[in-house]
Amino acid sequence: MLSFLSNIYGRIVDSRNRRFDEGDTAVVDIGVRTISVGNITTGGTGKTPVTIRLAELLAGRGKRVGILTRGYGRRSERQRVVVSDGRKILADAATGGDEPVMMAARLIGKAVVIADADRASAGEWAAKEFGVNAFVLDDGFQHRRVRRDLDIVCIDALDPFGDEKLLPKGRLREPLEGLARASFLIVNRAETAARICGKTRAEILAEISLRLAEYAPGIPVIGTTTRFARMTPLDRYLEGLGVDASGGRDIGSMANKKGFAFCGLGRPEAFFEKLRADNFELAGERAFADHHQYSRREIAGLVREAQAADADYLLTTAKDAVKLASVQPDMACFVVEVDLVIDDERGFATMI
Repeated sequence: MLSFLSNIYGRIVDSRNRRFDEGDTAVVDIGVRTISVGNITTGGTGKTPVTIRLAELLAGRGKRVGILTRGYGRRSERQRVVVSDGRKILADAATGGDEPVMMAARLIGKAVVIADADRASAGEWAAKEFGVNAFVLDDGFQHRRVRRDLDIVCIDALDPFGDEKLLPKGRLREPLEGLARASFLIVNRAETAARICGKTRAEILAEISLRLAEYAPGIPVIGTTTRFARMTPLDRYLEGLGVDASGGRDIGSMANKKGFAFCGLGRPEAFFEKLRADNFELAGERAFADHHQYSRREIAGLVREAQAADADYLLTTAKDAVKLASVQPDMACFVVEVDLVIDDERGFATMI
């Protein structure tokens, strides 16, 4: 049955791409430089850190940057929401989406963030309303209705080729031959894949690059490394979002204390493995579905589970933290934020 459904899905994708390739479907030119960041597989591939770093680099050049995103998991994906005007955050996760709010928090003073399923219309509006002169199209590789100057495709080193099968049998959103449309490819989490596989990071990157060359010959491949940037108490992080958050639990020194990690990501194992690699002592971990909206009951249950495992504090991601304002746990909780380190950032900067 899954093979049958994958075949149907493949025909639909092929037909849609053919219409764009042959010019039968109109493409909207927003009128300013537009760079797409996307992927070819479902689940977390590290797009968001790439989008943030790209926006930072463009802002560093004096560009007025706008991020256009659909905002998956928000209350109404058809509604246009200005998540940030570049100066302050104007929406919560329920209204604007967890990833858009997280990006807005990292990019205060650097980028406008707009959630809208119709990214072409949103881009035209934002260019006039905010004077945006450089757009980053979040999750845009299959969103071909918007003309782009560059197509950046993120590859997850933990599962770079999605079992080489289309949805729903595999994780491919379109055939691997579609990678030939990319301007360049970014391989994320090679260090985590190397740790799991018992290989070196260089070996992982070389193996993936060799396979990518079969589908995207001549397309540059760039590696990245994820680095933990800071660990912030949840109440302080929420205050940075403009949320009135008080009553955070202090645990004093973290020496000889254990954490309990939880997250709702496309690749939760990558977060847990990164914590272990960075010498966090974990008493336990719990994964939720991607974009999960937490309830008070779930958070209370999570605290009980952590305490039963003799954990002293909770650890979560920024993407999850933006959804905890109204359900803050009755236990010390820290938000782990990451930075993306690009192997050849100078070369990368020249490409964009």
